[in-house]
Amino acid sequence: MSDPAIEVTENRSEHRYDITVDGEQAGFSAYRDVESRSGSADQRILYHTVVEDSFEGRGLASQLTRGAIEQAVAQGYRIVPLCPYVKSWVQKHTEYADSIDAVTPDHLALFS
Repeated sequence: MSDPAIEVTENRSEHRYDITVDGEQAGFSAYRDVESRSGSADQRILYHTVVEDSFEGRGLASQLTRGAIEQAVAQGYRIVPLCPYVKSWVQKHTEYADSIDAVTPDHLALFS
């Protein structure tokens, strides 16, 4: 059996990154954008990550998070890891540290 085709794509209309396995929706990472007020780069808050139960245990959440961060950074965004999974992931993958901003009370207020 061949390896499944795994793809992470931005779904702009839903404000999320989708991960598919052989074309089947396996999960998503939702985001919210915040425009910069200080002249620095805009921020993309990754606030919720889901992998469907039938796809758990395959490392898809990690692949989804890596793909989302890489795509957002390539578009010029700084990442705010509000989602607990994303926060834990970026602490383990320090190669993205230069693109990460801490969660602030202003970020949290956007979701209350």
